[in-house]
Amino acid sequence: MKVHYFNIFLFSLSLNILLLSSQVHTQRNHNLTLHKPTSTSRLLCNCELYEPSNYDNDPEMKAVMQGFDRQTSQRFEEYNERLLENKQKCREQCDKEIQKIILKDKLEKELMDKFATLQTDIQNDAIPTCVCEKSLADKVEKGCLKCAQNLGGIVVPSSGVLGGIGEFGLSVWKPAALAAAKKAAIAEGLAAGEAAGIEAGKKLVIQLLQRFHIDKLVSGICEEISRTGHYANITNFTKTIIEQRGAMCGLTRKLGEDMCKKINIGLGTRLQDGISQGLPDSLAVPKVLKGFVAKAETNANYEAAKVSSKIAAEITKEKTSEIAATYASYEIAIIASIVAIVVIVLIMAIIYLILRYRRKKKMKKKLQYIKLLEE
Repeated sequence: MKVHYFNIFLFSLSLNILLLSSQVHTQRNHNLTLHKPTSTSRLLCNCELYEPSNYDNDPEMKAVMQGFDRQTSQRFEEYNERLLENKQKCREQCDKEIQKIILKDKLEKELMDKFATLQTDIQNDAIPTCVCEKSLADKVEKGCLKCAQNLGGIVVPSSGVLGGIGEFGLSVWKPAALAAAKKAAIAEGLAAGEAAGIEAGKKLVIQLLQRFHIDKLVSGICEEISRTGHYANITNFTKTIIEQRGAMCGLTRKLGEDMCKKINIGLGTRLQDGISQGLPDSLAVPKVLKGFVAKAETNANYEAAKVSSKIAAEITKEKTSEIAATYASYEIAIIASIVAIVVIVLIMAIIYLILRYRRKKKMKKKLQYIKLLEE
């Protein structure tokens, strides 16, 4: 490690000498430079290179050496870990390949032993004549007999079981589908009722504004209420109504004496006689607008309940008819499949009886022929 430090220091010394020579050359070529900067950097050329004690006692050099040692040891540890990991992977891969080769050799040996024990000198006389002389009709007859027996013993009972399972599934599905349809219909009805209630509330607020002549006091207020999302937004026009009443029905009476009298009585700033002072604008206008909102809310709730029940009933009826049609189609499909299975079973049973009769008749002829031969 010290050898490396020594080489590094020699390289830095040569670099400093080169820099000093370049500075001397620069000073010779630029004689007009009046200010000569003083170098405050610490150069290795100012130190005694062949004194190890200078480097050992220097705290900065110790810190550099410790950092270098730490980084080098860390790199070596990481390299050793990667090396061990790669060795482990290679060892596992080699073990797997060895196991595959051993298993392959074992299987080949077992197969060779089994092939060696087999007799390869099979003669034609070893094959039974009954097998060779069987006709295609006998094979078909035997296969059909087995199929008929299987169908008669398995398919017929299972068709009833499958039909019962299908009916049970439909009986469970139908109430669940009806409940889900009713729930969805109620949700859609509530949404439609809410929208209808808001519209009804806005219409009632507009009618009240026209009845109390506030639409003449504030131009365009009805259109603003129609464009807003909710009828309760009428309370946002409190300040505008108060300002317009002062401007239109104040000292100037721009809307006329009769119209301003009606507006003041409607807002509550004047009593019914039109002369006596009522509530101030800051209290009268919010009170009237809150009354509008309360009436609109009552009307909206009534309209929402009415529309919700109507829409829910219509959607429920529609969904119920769709579920009933689907249930009927499924039931028809199940019945048709059961009928088809029964028909197939009956056909196979008839084929079984015919083949059984033919077999008995053939066996009877064989017995008669054997008796004749014995006689």
